[in-house]
Amino acid sequence: MAVRLYNYLRRRKELLVPLQAGRIGLYTCGPTVYNYAHIGNLRTYLFEDVLRRTLEFHGYRVRHVMNLTDVDDKTIRGAKAKGQALKVFTEFYAREFFRDVKRLGILPAWKYPLATGHIKGMIRLIQALLKKKLAYQAADGVYFDISRFRGYGKLSRVKQRMLKAGARVSADEYSKSEARDFALWKGAKPGEPSWPAPFGRGRPGWHIECSAMSMKYLGPTIDIHAGGVDLLFPHHEDEIAQSEGATGKPFVRFFVEGEHLLVDGRKMSKSLGNVYTLADVERRGFEPLDFRYFVLGAHYRKPLNFTWKALGAARQGRLGVLNALERLRHGPYGGTLKDENTALKVIATSERQFRAAIEDDLNTPKVLAVLNELLHYANAMLDRKLLGRNAAKFILAAVYGFDRVLGLNLGKRRGAPRIPAAVAKLVAGRGALRKAKRWSDADRIREKIKKLGYIIEDTPSGPQVRKL
Repeated sequence: MAVRLYNYLRRRKELLVPLQAGRIGLYTCGPTVYNYAHIGNLRTYLFEDVLRRTLEFHGYRVRHVMNLTDVDDKTIRGAKAKGQALKVFTEFYAREFFRDVKRLGILPAWKYPLATGHIKGMIRLIQALLKKKLAYQAADGVYFDISRFRGYGKLSRVKQRMLKAGARVSADEYSKSEARDFALWKGAKPGEPSWPAPFGRGRPGWHIECSAMSMKYLGPTIDIHAGGVDLLFPHHEDEIAQSEGATGKPFVRFFVEGEHLLVDGRKMSKSLGNVYTLADVERRGFEPLDFRYFVLGAHYRKPLNFTWKALGAARQGRLGVLNALERLRHGPYGGTLKDENTALKVIATSERQFRAAIEDDLNTPKVLAVLNELLHYANAMLDRKLLGRNAAKFILAAVYGFDRVLGLNLGKRRGAPRIPAAVAKLVAGRGALRKAKRWSDADRIREKIKKLGYIIEDTPSGPQVRKL
């Protein structure tokens, strides 16, 4: 079996066949380090991590490059507003980005190039475009001439009638209604960082950095370029134009784009007060992996609506998986050889379903369903003492295999939860009531414990308490 991905270049699922057998060049658009990453950004990074993990699960050697934009309109404005040097300002938010991705279980990229560290490569690329007359100098910088690149619009499907010949746009980000010549190099302005170049002192536009850095580390043609759908235009469209214009070779074979994250059914906006970060999630008592589980529950190409209630449901789902794994590790075991053979067949079916789901354009909701169905079967067999120790080990091995893609850290053993003294006292009292067979009184204590935010589960090895 092989991986099929939805390729935005042709708007269809296609079989992934890399340029080099066994190797994948993957470029993903990283953060613009002018602020904390919000949960919409994090959804994109999580889908890209699942993509990377899926490729590695299938035996590919992945060279993953993710850029950090540390010079553009936003970073310059932000540094000025705080009265800081650009480097000091951007380094702080870069550290915060790395802190977030680590806590979410996102695998580190092979390279994290900074835009400011690759200015020379951008200048060389602009010189090549000038030489081919695909770019021209203006009073305020150097612009790409979209009228001279015949394939402009092939990714975003921007209509040719929307292209405004000769009109320019200097902003790094703009809408489809402004499909104009875009800035490759911006002339120096007072108070802004700038670098010397043959075409005048200045700084790069946003789009040129990704072309220069992907070419340096992955070559003129890369297997996969991933990002959010909001980058289709202008960013990815402009990357294609300047890259293919300079090299004459295809720039990207697969564009894989993740959909938006909404909050309470609306687009995130500062004016609506619904822009949340991972720190906001943690302040509400959630763990970073609760958010990861929430994101995995929707297909990356489907809009996902974030609510605190939905995140709470994801937390319960993740805790349910962890509790089931603890039971598998400790028993009670039992059953016959026939029961063991039945369990092995169930495991084999689950593993086939897992592969089929993840190979079909990263269908993580189906993968989670397969995982939970397998654990439901295991728990039911444990309840009836029909699951042997060996079968339990095989189920755990299968789950850990799934987690190579899911990234939920399911192999980590859970330590004993910290239980407040008041809850521990109620648990002990309930145990005495159960020993005296005062079941109704024991149930009332269970409800008191629940109101305090904890749930108690009776197991053969004694009561297990966990936070709701």
